[in-house]
Amino acid sequence: MKIPTHIPDCGSPWPALPYENWKDTLRTIHLWTQIVGKIRLVAMPWQNHSWHTTLYITARGLSTGSMPYQNGIFEIEFDFENHQLIISSTFEQDLKMDLYPRTVASFYEELFSKLKSLGIEIAIYARPNELEESIPFSENTKNKSYDKASVVNFWQVAVSIHNVFLKFRSNFIGKCSPVHFFWGAFDIAVTRFSGRKAPLHQGKTPHMPQAVMQEAYSQEVSSSGFWPGGESFPEPAFYAYCYPSPSDFGAQSVLPKEAFWSQEMGEFFLTYESVRKSENPEATLMSFLKSTYEAAANAGDWDRENLEK
Repeated sequence: MKIPTHIPDCGSPWPALPYENWKDTLRTIHLWTQIVGKIRLVAMPWQNHSWHTTLYITARGLSTGSMPYQNGIFEIEFDFENHQLIISSTFEQDLKMDLYPRTVASFYEELFSKLKSLGIEIAIYARPNELEESIPFSENTKNKSYDKASVVNFWQVAVSIHNVFLKFRSNFIGKCSPVHFFWGAFDIAVTRFSGRKAPLHQGKTPHMPQAVMQEAYSQEVSSSGFWPGGESFPEPAFYAYCYPSPSDFGAQSVLPKEAFWSQEMGEFFLTYESVRKSENPEATLMSFLKSTYEAAANAGDWDRENLEK
């Protein structure tokens, strides 16, 4: 990875990422990724568990990957190295938008103007999902922060996490999700499936149809991910949960010793700082991924012999 030497706190694959230092920027780019993610949602054929909506970590940031449109394809990528949004399409030159402290409304207006100039006509549900506050994108002049150093640090963290998650994913031969970025909650996740159906999910998420949640959890899962923090948990952390959750799931022994069970959330957590400051961050994170999956598989009586290499 090319490290921008002019930006402080860069140079490590596991840089500091204190939530309080970039929470305003995080909120802004969260909404930007929702806009781009909703374009992918509309453009792509439906896939189980809403996998057609996700973004992917790239060598420059986050991308939709290829999306079909008429007899061609187009792609939208957040380039967090050069701080641009790049719209690529067949038969046309790339179009670029600068990323800087700009409002959500400004980002939304310019992006759809550029898509229209390429002949791409797409209509999205133009309000946030999975967030308590749901200001229409075209009216949001409140969120307008963009701190370049923090964004670069997040991108570096995302790349390091992506690589560990890929290795973790490779040892499972059952159904497994890609390593992908969900713009709803702004998290990086990978999910394993037992192969059995799950009971109807009764949970609710703000501004999210319950039917979507129920389809997402229609099968038994063990899921791990990374979340950069929020008001309810103001620091970046790794998480692991399963659905349905056996009564003794939280009592299982997991690694590393810094990992802990949240009774309120029904999940295991490991703070990013614990990983970052460990002697071997990759190995520390892998121990969390493996041990929490084993906790879910053992407590849930998964057929591990036929699901693992």
